[in-house]
Amino acid sequence: MQITPRNINMFMMFKLPLGFLSGMRVKEVTDTFSSVKIKYKWINQNPFKSMFWAAQGMAAEMCTAVLVMKAIEKSNRKISMLVTHQESDFYKKAKGKIVFTCSEGDEISAIIKKSIETKEGQTIVLTSEGKNEEGVVVSRFKFQWSVKVKL
Repeated sequence: MQITPRNINMFMMFKLPLGFLSGMRVKEVTDTFSSVKIKYKWINQNPFKSMFWAAQGMAAEMCTAVLVMKAIEKSNRKISMLVTHQESDFYKKAKGKIVFTCSEGDEISAIIKKSIETKEGQTIVLTSEGKNEEGVVVSRFKFQWSVKVKL
């Protein structure tokens, strides 16, 4: 499967139904940048009239995951990927449309290259920042990804 927003969104419908039903959608993915949107609605709400932190976390993780997947696709190698640690900070209630972005594709390509050369697992911490429609940061997530070439 080629890593494109359309393909990932279709994949979600069948393999990540909770993400799909929450309204999470990949908007853009390039070799260096990705963006994922999620809109506050009944299914992803919390009791405080804002988006549940876990819904934000799904979109934030997907934002980093598609960049890792894109770099793996570009390498033409079989490489496993796994989140091994996660941290998050919340700054404002998430209401309306939230867009998460990550622009660390170059760093991902570098660790995948290192994993291919050394045949050892490598880790990288990627940051996904969510902004509301006014451009205000509502949350920031950091995901530590582990990648390893399959032998």
